[in-house]
Amino acid sequence: MKVLVIGSGGREHCIAWKISKSDFVEKIYAIPGNPGIAELAECKNIDIKKENFSQIISFVEEKGIDFTIVGPEAPLVDGIVDVFGKRGHKIFGPDMKGAVLEGSKVFTKDLCKKYEIPTPGSHAFKRSDRQKANNYLGKLEDNKFPVVIKVDGLAAGKGVIIAQTKEQALSAVEQCFIKNVFGSSGDYIVIEDFMKGFELSLLNLCDGKNIIPMVLAQDYKKIFDNDMGKNTGGMGSYSPVPFVSDDLYDKILNRIIYPTYDALLKEGITYKGILYGGIIVEEGEPYLLEYNCRFGDPETQAILPRLNSDLLELLVKCAGGKLSSQKLSWSNNKCVCVIMASKGYPESSSSGDIIKGLDDLKNNEDITVFHAGTRYEDSNIATAGGRVLGAASCAPSFKEARNKIYTAIDKIKFDGMQFRKDIALRVEEDPPC
Repeated sequence: MKVLVIGSGGREHCIAWKISKSDFVEKIYAIPGNPGIAELAECKNIDIKKENFSQIISFVEEKGIDFTIVGPEAPLVDGIVDVFGKRGHKIFGPDMKGAVLEGSKVFTKDLCKKYEIPTPGSHAFKRSDRQKANNYLGKLEDNKFPVVIKVDGLAAGKGVIIAQTKEQALSAVEQCFIKNVFGSSGDYIVIEDFMKGFELSLLNLCDGKNIIPMVLAQDYKKIFDNDMGKNTGGMGSYSPVPFVSDDLYDKILNRIIYPTYDALLKEGITYKGILYGGIIVEEGEPYLLEYNCRFGDPETQAILPRLNSDLLELLVKCAGGKLSSQKLSWSNNKCVCVIMASKGYPESSSSGDIIKGLDDLKNNEDITVFHAGTRYEDSNIATAGGRVLGAASCAPSFKEARNKIYTAIDKIKFDGMQFRKDIALRVEEDPPC
């Protein structure tokens, strides 16, 4: 089988790496790919914006590609699955109607309210309602802060602002509606009640009728240790999450995930692909923070290394509506992924900095380095901004996995490299709940 992976980040590198181990793979292609993916696949440099979907289709037909896997959310929200379907090409991911779960937070909040799926309380405002949003915030008592302000559309993981004070909240509204920081993604905003607790990520395989949950992971959104600084696309992750009890896991499935899938079917949405639930747990009770319509990044880099089952076979069955009899097999090992980001990230992004030390890790069986923001610079590999690399390791304990990763990271050098030193530290000794 000839397989195409669409995307250029660490998630897509991890997917390509995992499917390269499948007995069903004849050849892997990637659009646009990156230098790490290029070690596994033939890469074609096509921008994956909506206006280039016809070029991607032409490439699929030219190469005789049998199956396509979409990594990022933007092509899914823009309807790439619909375009492929009209041409009779097999592809993994939800269609445009399904991808609206990630493409519009207002839609998801309305769905949760309609079907009584637990989620933090919220109010939605459109750009022309700026004064109403300000009036709403103005009437809130000081003890109602912090509040969470989310832009409705896609914002590369940066469209969530936790406003500690009324002044910060009003400033966030101004950023969205007046300064237009988030473009059309900020045409609508959701002002959400802040919840205290811990967050979890649960990815689920869906075939339009059946849904199979994967293992839990936890990621780290803030740029600095101890969850300080600004939000990012994710600075690291680990799996499993040992302090989550079976009872809590069942609550997440039976109160949030399964009811959502039933709700989509009732709304006439046949959802195929990954349904990714971002969950917060407060005082032992789970609530939905958001849905994503694709594999998480960097959760994928902590989940897929633990998967014993053939990933490609699973994804093909999802796309074909034939997932019902499938059982997932998982390693008992712990997996940790640590992200290395460029100088200035997330506020700005340095690029073009030469990366040293990657060759020293190529034959290290204990570490897998996934490329995210990298590019070729003459005969060197350089940074391309944002999150640059992710180092992942599996081991019998989190402590061993962490030691392997941070020892490996010491060998990697590029100007301004920043990474968190506390990824999975809270579970290093596998503490009980």
